Amino acid sequence: MKFEMTPGEILAAARAPEPGDEGYDPFDAFDQAQGAEHSINPYDVYTELLAQCPVHRGSVSEMLGAVSVSDLMAGDRQIVNVLSYDGVEAVLRDGATFSSAGYAESMGLVMGHTILEMDEPEHGRYRKLIQQAFTRREMERWEHEIVNPVLDHYIDAFVSRGRADLVHELMFVFPVHVIAIALGLPESDLPAFYRRAVEITNMASQIERGFAASQWLYDYLEPVVEDRRVEPQEDLISLLAHAELDGQRLTNDEIIAFCRLLLPAGAETTYRAASNMMVGLLSNPDQFDAVRADRSLVTAAVEEALRWEAPLTGISRTATADAVVDGIEVRAGTAVNTSLGSANHDPSRWDDPEVFDIFRQPKSHIAFATGPHLCLGIHLARMEMRAVLEHLLDRLPGLRLDPDAEPPAIAGLAFRAPATLSVLWDA
Repeated sequence: MKFEMTPGEILAAARAPEPGDEGYDPFDAFDQAQGAEHSINPYDVYTELLAQCPVHRGSVSEMLGAVSVSDLMAGDRQIVNVLSYDGVEAVLRDGATFSSAGYAESMGLVMGHTILEMDEPEHGRYRKLIQQAFTRREMERWEHEIVNPVLDHYIDAFVSRGRADLVHELMFVFPVHVIAIALGLPESDLPAFYRRAVEITNMASQIERGFAASQWLYDYLEPVVEDRRVEPQEDLISLLAHAELDGQRLTNDEIIAFCRLLLPAGAETTYRAASNMMVGLLSNPDQFDAVRADRSLVTAAVEEALRWEAPLTGISRTATADAVVDGIEVRAGTAVNTSLGSANHDPSRWDDPEVFDIFRQPKSHIAFATGPHLCLGIHLARMEMRAVLEHLLDRLPGLRLDPDAEPPAIAGLAFRAPATLSVLWDA
C-alpha cells in the first residue's frame, strides 16, 4: 500500500482551522475533555461497593463527583449498578428482560438508529447482516492489507527519533486511518474524515459539534453507499451494501449509522485498549521482556490488558420486568448500569485483580460485553492490539518508559486510557 501523505501532513490538515471556525482545534478539544476526566479512578469505589453488595442502588458516578452518560440516560428513574462478574454476565445475556433501547436517547441522538439501541427481533436481523463483513477471514485480510501497512506508516514517522508519545503519535491516530481505508475512502479525504471522527467521538462534551460531524458524515457517505451498490469494490461499504438475509438488505441509513458508530465503538476503543496494554507492559518490564522473548505470550498480554483496564467501563440497560440480579430485586423500569470494570476486577473470580499479570490463569473476561450484544468488532480489536504490540516489538528495540517523563496513568470514568505515554528506544 502506497501513502501520498505523511502522518504529520494528515494531522496538520485535520487540525487546520476551517472558515468561520478559527482558533478551534478538535484534537485539543478532545484532550481537554479527557483531561477533565483524568482525575477519576473508579476502581477503589468499585472494590468498596462490591465488598458490601453485588448490586448497588444509586449512582456510582455521583459518589465520584462526576456525571455519566448512563446517569443522563436514566433521567428520573431509579438506578442500580451491577458490580459482580456473575451479575453483569446475567444482565447482558438476558436481552429480553434488560433492554438496550435507552441508547436511542443518548448515542442515538448523534449516531442515528444503530445496533446499540436495538432489541430483538430487529437486533438479530441487523447483526446477521453486519456480521457478514466482520468474519475472521475478512479480519485476516484487513490485517495484512490495511492494518500492518498503516502501523508501519505511522511508526516510520518517528522510528529514527528514539522517543515518542505513543498515545498521540500512534494509538490515537492509526485506528481511524484503518477504518477510512476499510471504508474505501480516498487518502485526499482523510484529513476531513479525521476531523469529523474526533468531533463525533467527543460528542459528550461538545454535543453541537457532534451533531454537525454526524451530518457531515451522512452527507459524505450517502453517495459513496449509492456508488458501491452499483459498482462494488473490495471495501467495507460494498460488503455492507450487498449483504443479504432472506432477501433483505441494509438500507442506506442503516449502513451510514453503522459507519458513524465505528468511530467511537471501533477506533476509540482500540486506541484506549492498545494504550492501556502498553502501559501495563511497560510498567512491568519483566513481563514485557517475557513477551519480547516469547511471542506466544502476545495473546495473553492482549487478554490481560482487556481484563485489567477495559477501555469502556460500563453498559446501560433498562429492566422491562421485575427481576432478580445476583440475589437483589430490580423493579421494572429501573436503569441498570452494568460495570464491566468492576466485573473484570471481581476478586471472587481473579486473585489480586488490580495487578497486571499476563501469567495469571486464563479466564474469560467481559471487556467486549456478552450475550446478544457481544461486540461485533471483537476480532478486529484483538487483531489490532496484537498487531500494534508485534510492530512495537519488531521496530523499536529496547522500548521502555521515558524516565524523565511523568509515569503514565490510566484514568477516566466511562472511558479509560492514559493521556500520554512517553517512551524511549534504541534508535
